[in-house]
Amino acid sequence: MERCDVLADVLDMLRVRGAVTAYARAHAPWGMSLHREPGATFHAVTAGTCWIRVAGASPRELHAGDVVLLPTGAAHVMASAATGPSRSWDQITKGLAPNADGEIVIEGSGASTRLICASYHYDREVAHPLVSLLPPQLVLDGQKLAEGSPVSTTLRLLRQELSARSAGWETIVNRLIDVVFVQVIRAWLEQRGEQGTSWLRALRDPIIAQTLTRMHAEPAAPWTIGLLAREANLSRATLVRRFSALVGEPPLAYLTRWRMELAARNLRETDDPVGAIAHRVGYESEFAFSRAFARLRGCPPGRYRAAARERRAPRRRQPSTVSPATSATGYRVSRLRAPAPISRSIR
Repeated sequence: MERCDVLADVLDMLRVRGAVTAYARAHAPWGMSLHREPGATFHAVTAGTCWIRVAGASPRELHAGDVVLLPTGAAHVMASAATGPSRSWDQITKGLAPNADGEIVIEGSGASTRLICASYHYDREVAHPLVSLLPPQLVLDGQKLAEGSPVSTTLRLLRQELSARSAGWETIVNRLIDVVFVQVIRAWLEQRGEQGTSWLRALRDPIIAQTLTRMHAEPAAPWTIGLLAREANLSRATLVRRFSALVGEPPLAYLTRWRMELAARNLRETDDPVGAIAHRVGYESEFAFSRAFARLRGCPPGRYRAAARERRAPRRRQPSTVSPATSATGYRVSRLRAPAPISRSIR
């Protein structure tokens, strides 16, 4: 059976894609407000200190090496102090251009802080609970990250590319910022873990993670509780109890939801017949598949496909002479990417 990384599989399904929106050196006093984003927001403090202020949470001081991810893109303020005024990033940087080191410099009389900021977008059609299971504000303590850790190493490479801007640097930056997203979630799981019932906590249990891996690697296989229990070397009752306690639902209920995620992606992105898609995700009967899909998605496969295409159909627009949106750093915020292949889990 093909080796499968469950976290990577889910992230691939979410189609997480990021872009650097700021590479800055800010001298105190400063405060920049960032509005709510439809995806996720990321900040890495590479030198100095600053504060992050999120509504409903106490201000938190960040030090060099610290990383913060706001998975649902909550509105927040990055500032040189725990209190005080702030202005929007666009207002602060209006008319500024990157210096020789590729930085946007915010002048001031106080200490300086260096930041890398990015935004991430993901496919909101996907119903997998990964994003909802992450806290609104996920912070990695730089002191707990070893010097040669994956997060630290990738951020060092990112700084080098943003500063040097050698041939091909934009492509490298785009790839690295995507990698950082995965590494931050993985490092946060290692630093903090996850309490209570959740899919993320289950990844830390070797036996249940193995069960998840087998279902993700071969979603169309005729899995039963008995077969999964034998693979895990557990009794059926023990597997169901342990899986349900960690994941929040029984194994076959999770498998059905994952199959429907794969099917929904096929319906959105291919013209394959519904019967062929049903077979790919483990259903011999198109009727049984359609019934399961409608139960979880609220409508039958054909209607779901039509609605998805209607939502994504290009709207007629008037010709424009305005150039593509560019962030204050001069980096293109939108990224043109070829469609990603259907998940490797689909046979």
